[in-house]
Parts: sequence; structure tokens; C-alpha cells
Amino acid sequence: MSESANTPRPEQAIRLSGAQLIIKLLERQGITHIAGIPGGANLPMYDALTDSPIKHVLARHEQGAGFMAQGMARVTGQAQVCFASSGPGATNLVTAVADAKMDSIPLVAITGQVSQQMIGTDAFQETDTFGLMLPITKHNWIVRSAAELLEVIPEAFRLALSGRPGPVSVDVPKDVQNEIIEFAEWPAPGRREETPALDTETVHQIVERLKNAHRPVLMVGGGIIQAGASEALRRFAETLDIPTVHTFMGLGILPTDHPLSLGMLGMHGARYTNHVLEECDVLVGLGVRFDDRATGKVEAFCPQAEIIHVDIDHSEIGKIKNPLLAMRADIGETLTALNSIAPRMTRPLWRQRVDQLKEAHPLVLEGLDELFRPYGAITQVAAMLDDEANVTTDVGQHQMWVAQAYPFRRPNQWVSSGGLGTMGFGLPAAIGMALAQPERKTICFSGDGSIMMNIQELATAAEENLDIKVIILNNGHLGLVRQQQTLFYGENLSAVKFHQGPDFAMVARAMGVEGVDLGQSASPHDDLREALNRKGPCVINLPICEQEMVFPMVPPGGANQDMIGGEAK
Repeated sequence: MSESANTPRPEQAIRLSGAQLIIKLLERQGITHIAGIPGGANLPMYDALTDSPIKHVLARHEQGAGFMAQGMARVTGQAQVCFASSGPGATNLVTAVADAKMDSIPLVAITGQVSQQMIGTDAFQETDTFGLMLPITKHNWIVRSAAELLEVIPEAFRLALSGRPGPVSVDVPKDVQNEIIEFAEWPAPGRREETPALDTETVHQIVERLKNAHRPVLMVGGGIIQAGASEALRRFAETLDIPTVHTFMGLGILPTDHPLSLGMLGMHGARYTNHVLEECDVLVGLGVRFDDRATGKVEAFCPQAEIIHVDIDHSEIGKIKNPLLAMRADIGETLTALNSIAPRMTRPLWRQRVDQLKEAHPLVLEGLDELFRPYGAITQVAAMLDDEANVTTDVGQHQMWVAQAYPFRRPNQWVSSGGLGTMGFGLPAAIGMALAQPERKTICFSGDGSIMMNIQELATAAEENLDIKVIILNNGHLGLVRQQQTLFYGENLSAVKFHQGPDFAMVARAMGVEGVDLGQSASPHDDLREALNRKGPCVINLPICEQEMVFPMVPPGGANQDMIGGEAK
């Protein structure tokens, strides 16, 4: 066929501006919602968005937009998009992108930029977005022509989803958004690429090690949830009868009440969980990165255990713990292969020992029958809901109390900022979860410190009329900082008390959201139940004592066996 035969006739050509091209390519990726804020440098994209079926969610701060996109991505497993303009718009987005990088969340951040001839001139609202995003993304681009978008946008989704998921950044100068191009056909949407073939020999070696182990433990993390492999993990654990510990990011892989579930390990895990790890002889890490909050003092972690590690990211293999056996592979494919050859086993002696440790070192949740104590508040909220409810948190004591006490029974039920630990995550993430799954009620546990970081997004929740309940465990302090100062800084309480705390119920009402203050209620249990069951957004202020602590706790730099507090009385 001649070259001229491949050249599209004018009537066949697709003619669009760069901004229109971006929107059409996002539609082809299946994007249904975009959270963002318009500004001078990205106005052409917003102009193109007016004719699109994509729903735009107007955040009140770009960081909030990034966390909304994360909330959607975390519950769906699909890459999601946020928009920001140049300069302060892009810099406001940085924390949400860094958070996505730490927790391996597929996010496509698309920012406007000043026109190319103005780059490097300190133009109004010019910032080196490309340079800012380099260390906190899997990959990023500054697009130099509209034609490049045909490759860049699909590639951005492919990279965000493939291997270990994560954020990417696309910076688009305004002149590129306005440029008109003609092209013959659409590129294929970007999809998750195929993973390397499994090493079947290593798969067999893992099964052999577990067959011969006397005290094995599975350590499961967020990689299993992202791979959609929770059911395969449950089958594997049950077939080989192996107790299972969860990282913070892995909560919900096994239901809390599953007989093989030992809950969360590490800094705020149950004493018995960390004691079980002290005695295990084979530890299989699946979709985990051996984070310091899980391992404590690394050289003292699982001192008797041979380590087996399977992860999609080769850079995590051996980074923290040197494994005896390791394999870079997709966790879902690995578990399918393991299940195909795993023999059914029982381990009565090991299970008996685990039960002894549970009885001797239980997770002590004080105040379960008291609404105005942390564990009582969390468990009573859970009792008023069903397992369909989604749960997110901000960062602080309330986050750890929820991780310890909430009865998670399914993957993707729990969303929280793990690696970066970002205060202000909870409310906008809850908005994203509710946008992606409006049929589910979304519960956000927050603290009076964290909620102030992005409280402006209550207006977004009101505007979208989302079924979100924000429960503020209010102790008038930066609680986790206060706890550390109390325990490790000689009770030198510095800059942790809020001398001017807002009336959160009144603030909520001022932003168009229902507000309930249980501290002023004559029937707090009834008012809590009514607030939870009512449709639409609601803020529930629940006062607690500032002296409440999260126990047990591994001291900073300590080994997991050095836990303090939380002993049975």
C-alpha cells in the first residue's frame, strides 16, 4: 500500500484542540469524575470539559482534589484524575501526589502550565511543576505539543496502573492546550501491562517451605487488595492453615473475626500478634514492604523466621529484610499458582500456641461500653452500621484506634493514609469514596486537629449531597503528639492544646452540612443512630478525654517485643 493511501482525507481527519483532546482521551479511559480547581493556566481544559459527560467536582483546595481522586482510586482500583492550575495550584497538589506515591495509589495529576515561551521567565503563577513532581511520581511529563498528548495520556494511565501502582503527573502548557491538531485515529486506551511470567520453581519452593514449617505466619499488605486477590489469599491461608497478620494497609483482607486473622502487627498491633511473630519459623510477606511501623527495630523483627517475600516491585525485595526466598510477581497470579499445588494441612499445635498467646496477651480495648471513650465510640458506630459501609480516617490517635477496633470484613472497606500519614486526608478521601460508590454509606473518623486541615471540603460534600458521616473524636489536642510528649518527652506538653476550638456542629451547618454535637445531647446514643441513618452529609462531634492513649505502643526505635501499655489487668 502506498504512503499516500495511509494519509487521511480531510473529511476523515479528527480536528481538536489540545485541551479537547485531553478530555476526549480521558473519556476513552473510562473516567467519569474529575476533582479539581480551575485557574488561568488550565482554563482551556475546563472550557473543553463543559461538553463532556465527565462530571467535574469542584474542590475547595487542590490538596482536597488530589485526595478525592485517591478516594475514588482506592475503592475502585482504577486510576483516577485530578486537575490543578499552574503555580500555587500545582504546589497545593504536591502533598496528595506524595501520599499516593507512598501508598501505591494510581493517580493521574494533570496540571496547567504557563505558555512555553514564558517558561523560565518567572511569569505569573509559573512554577517548575515537572521538577516538583519528579521525586514523588512514577513518571511525569511536560507536554511540548498537542500531538504528544495522543501518546502521553494513554501512557500515563498505563504507567499509573502497571507493576506497582502509583501517581504520574502531566504538565500541559497553555499554548499546547490551545493548539489545534488533526489526526487520523484514536490511540488505544492505556491499560495495565502484563506482568512477568511466574517463576514456577520458586512457587514450588514456597509451598515446600510451608509444608515443612512448624510455625508459619502470612504477612499480608496493600498489594493483595490492589491485585484483587483477597479471596485467593483466604483460600491459601485456609488450605495450609496458616495464621495471618495484616499490615495497616492490608486490613480487611481477612475478616476481623476470621479464625486465622491475627489483626494488625507492629507499632500499635495487639501484643499477642507481635508475640506470635517472635515465635514463627517461616514468615511469608505478600504484597508488603516491611515498613518500619510494622517491623519495629528491623534486626529484631521475626528473629527465628526464614523470610519469604513476594512483591510486584523488585526494589522492595531485600530493601529492609533479606529474604531466603523471593519473587517479583503479581500477587494475584502468585496466589492462584500457589493454590493450585498447595496441599490441605492442619497445624493443631501451632494453632493451640497462637490461642495461648491470645489468651495471655489479648488486645485490651478499654471502655467498649462507654460512648464517650474512643473504643466505645468506634465499636458502637460499627454496631449501628452494616458491612457495606466504607470507612476512612484522618491521621492521629483516632486512626490507630479505628485500625485496632473497627470490625473490617472486606477488602477496600478501609482507606487511610499509611506511608505519608497525612492529616487532612480523611474528609476529601471520603468524598472520593462516596463519589465512586454512592450506594454505600461512607464513615470518616477524624480528630479535632486533622479535620481542620481540609475542613473546607465540607462545602464540597454539601454541594454533592453525599452520604458521608464525619465523626470527630474531639479531645482538644493534637492527641498523638500529646501521647508521645507524655511518654517520651517528660510530659513537656508543647504546642499540642487547642485553646480556641471551633464549634464543629456550627461550622458544619455554616457550610450546608448537618451538624450534631453529642456532648450537648440529652440522648447521645439515639442522636448518633439517627445521624448515621439519615441520608446526606453530617458532622458528629464526639468529645473524649485528652488523656486517652493508644496502647499497646512500640517506642520509637524499639523492637516490637518492647511494647508498652495495653496489658491485661
